[in-house]
Formats: sequence, structure tokens, C-alpha cells
Amino acid sequence: MRERVATVRAKVTALPTRVRSGIERAIAEDHTPNEIAVSFAFGALVTALPTAGTAFAIFALVAYFVDRASKLALVASLVVFNPPVKWAVYGASFWLGSFLLGPIPGASVSDVSLNAGFDIVLRQLLGNAILAVALAALGYVVTLSLTRLHQKREFGGLDVVAADD
Repeated sequence: MRERVATVRAKVTALPTRVRSGIERAIAEDHTPNEIAVSFAFGALVTALPTAGTAFAIFALVAYFVDRASKLALVASLVVFNPPVKWAVYGASFWLGSFLLGPIPGASVSDVSLNAGFDIVLRQLLGNAILAVALAALGYVVTLSLTRLHQKREFGGLDVVAADD
């Protein structure tokens, strides 16, 4: 059990470095800050939703059909919403859904599954949809800010971000 906690702790601690590295690689691609931020936000939305493991397929389709999508920003969202983080999102989703719709007597986060009763699944999906949209919006703002900041530092203060406005 301690090893598992240490592994999760190490992953969470390394998360900012991995996100920054992914953003820097995405910036190196030929994309505007807005395209990178939209790609990350879309990835955050898809990975935060209960997509039953289809996020890779969705990302592959987007990468194939949408020329301006940043493939690295999509992958970065998968890195951010790895399984331990995703379980925390699911727990928060059920809590949020229960807060909005009212609690279910005797139900807890451990009862949440697609086989659970309608009331449990409804609370889970409502909370998850709200959190996914919020995380996507937050991801967009943070990624856009970081991308612009990085480009400003990289290009010595040149106005390179005006191209996507």
C-alpha cells in the first residue's frame, strides 16, 4: 500500500514538469497559442468525461481530420488526466452531482459504476459534465497563458501572439 501511495505521490509531484515539457514541445510545432490551447482544452474535456477508454480513438480522429489540432497538446491532456487524477475527478463528480440533486440515502462514491442505479449514474454524469467543462475552460486559459508567456520569452518579447487574435 505504501508503494502505491509513493507511486501516486511521485506522479503528482512530476505532473507540473511533464505538463510544462509537453507544452514546450507543442509550442515547437507550427501552431498558434490559441490552437494549442483549444487542442488541450478539447483533450481535457474528452479525458475528463467517462469515455470508457475511447479517448485515444477520438484523438486519432481529431488529429487526422483537423489540420490545426496540436497533437502534442492532445497527448498532454492524457498525461494530465492520468488514471489516479481521473478517479479523483470521478469522486468529485459524484459529490457535485449529489450536492446539486441531493444525496441518495446509503450511497457513496464506492457505489458509482455504470451498473449502479439510475439515481447514482445521473449524479455521476451531471457532476462529471460540469467538471469536464470547467476543467476544459481552465485548461484553455492556463495553456493559452503559458504558451504566450513561453513564446514571449523564446522570441525576446516580439509580438508573435498577435497572429492568432
